[in-house]
This record gives sequence, structure tokens and C-alpha cells, in this order.
Amino acid sequence: MLVMLRSYLFSLCFFLMTTTLTLLLIVPVLLLPRSALVPLLRLYAGMVIGLLRLCCGIRLRVTGREYLPTSGAALVAAKHQSAFDTLVWLHLLPDASYVLKSELLKVPLWGVLARKSKMIAVDRQAGGKAMRQMLAEAKAAGAEGRQVVIFPEGTRVLPGQKVPYQPGVVGLAGIMRVPVIPVATDSGLCWPRHGFRKPPGVITVALLPPLPVGLPREQLLPTLEAVIEAETDRLCGVRNPVDKMVD
Repeated sequence: MLVMLRSYLFSLCFFLMTTTLTLLLIVPVLLLPRSALVPLLRLYAGMVIGLLRLCCGIRLRVTGREYLPTSGAALVAAKHQSAFDTLVWLHLLPDASYVLKSELLKVPLWGVLARKSKMIAVDRQAGGKAMRQMLAEAKAAGAEGRQVVIFPEGTRVLPGQKVPYQPGVVGLAGIMRVPVIPVATDSGLCWPRHGFRKPPGVITVALLPPLPVGLPREQLLPTLEAVIEAETDRLCGVRNPVDKMVD
């Protein structure tokens, strides 16, 4: 009962905060350059993470911090179990651009912010044209020193669930010419894909050693999937004590 009450409180505060900030900032965002939006997005993501800890008792642990980009172009290939994953990289990276579904750009107000912040939208019904557009936008992001975040599975998956990794990440690695940083997580244990209840605990985001530039196509995708899935299985099977927190 207490967990449900805390989950309701978080959802209420999250909705009110998101709606209020969006309405307050939408006009300034349209008038200001994109560079002014980036710190606002990072602040917002940090506020949500803090709210999650305050309301639900869910904390964030980051491992492999030595692999976390602090500036310049980068390509992050992350496990996707929860809506939490779509927020955390705005907080952890200096200038993140997510690869996301083009349908999200149709969400009122939010879509305007996504366009302004140069998120990379992909129309999955457009076939090769969508891939070419994604690669062009990712190349531009890299040239501008932004960090591209892609979820290779293409959708959220339940802890323990396996779906094939999509080849888009291979194209991004080839066009951006940067190492691919694999990331595992157990976020779905605390923020379920199809569940409202958010039990207290620790969400771990585990950055793994980058895969080198120039890895052959036929080797990159299976290697990426193997290292992410192995670490994700370990995280979801064993809840380790907290060794490093991010507020």
C-alpha cells in the first residue's frame, strides 16, 4: 500500500512539474538558441531523478564512469527497459541527442521541444529513406560535438526479455566514426514498462568498455548485444549494494 501511495505521489508531482515547466518555457525556448535549451533539459532530468528518489525511494547508481563522455561526439548504445532510460542521459551527458520514433514529435508542446533540441527522429515506416535521414542527422550531431543515444532494441523490453538488436547502431557507428559505448541497466525492476507501481531500490546504469572504431559490421552488432545482455542479466539477477550515488 505504501509503495502504491508513493508511486501515485511521484506520478502526480511528475505530471504537474512537467506540464508547468513546459508551459512556462515553450515561448522562451522558441525565441532562444538551442544552446540555451540544453542546460534546461539537464536541469529537468535531474529534477525528475531527484523526485523519484524523494517520492519512491529509488536512487541512481552509475558504474563505469570512466567511459562516460564529458565532451565531444560520442555514440551511446543503451539497454532500454523503462521510461527512466529516456531521461537519464539528459542528466548524465553534456549534450545528448536521442534517436527516437518520429511519432513522438506529434506530441503537443513536447514535440516542439524535441525538434528544438535536435533529437533524431526516425519514421520506421519510411524504410531506407528513414535510415539515410537518421545517418545524416547523426553525422551532423557528431560534427557539432553532441552525444547520440540509441536504444538498439528499438523498444522497451522487460527484465529478462530478449529481442533482436536492430542494425541502425551499426550505421551510426560507421558514419560517426567514434567508439560505441555499450550500456546495461536494470531500470525495469524499479520503473516497470507496463506497471504503475515503483518499488524502492537502486537503478544501475552500467557503462561498459567502448567497442573500437572500425569493428566489422558482422562483428559489431553481435558483440554489442552480447556484452549488454550479459551485464543486464547480472544486474537484474543480483541487486548489489550502492557504491556510488547520483543525486
